[in-house]
Amino acid sequence: MGIFKITTEDISADALVSALGDPAIGAVVTFVGVVRGETDGRETQYLEYEAYPEMAEEQLRRIGAEIRERWPTIREVAIVHRVGRLEVGEVAVVIALSAAHRSETFDALRYAIDRLKEIVPLWKKEVWADGAEWRSEHRSGGAEGQRR
Repeated sequence: MGIFKITTEDISADALVSALGDPAIGAVVTFVGVVRGETDGRETQYLEYEAYPEMAEEQLRRIGAEIRERWPTIREVAIVHRVGRLEVGEVAVVIALSAAHRSETFDALRYAIDRLKEIVPLWKKEVWADGAEWRSEHRSGGAEGQRR
């Protein structure tokens, strides 16, 4: 089970936390990634994200399965990433994990965002006043992961 979704709609961290509600949980941790207004000293005007939704959602489910295998105390996993044009300050990704106790949730949350950057096929176009560039969200993608 879990929530694994690529969407063009706004993402509500509160709605995801509510969806993970269960009387057996005592902890929900979240990561909310927002579009920042600066990258490498350049003022960002907006970002544009693209993904192959079916493949990306499959990889998000894979991350959820990996988390449950490594941290059996994690009860639920939700990972939602937005695609399309996002303005500075808008939410790009929300990851939420629930467990009976908080002990392993923070390590699992860090793992989730790191794995998302490693294996989920997402591309972002960073737009500045003086140009734009497509980049792969894959950390291991390197130059071959860039889109032109």
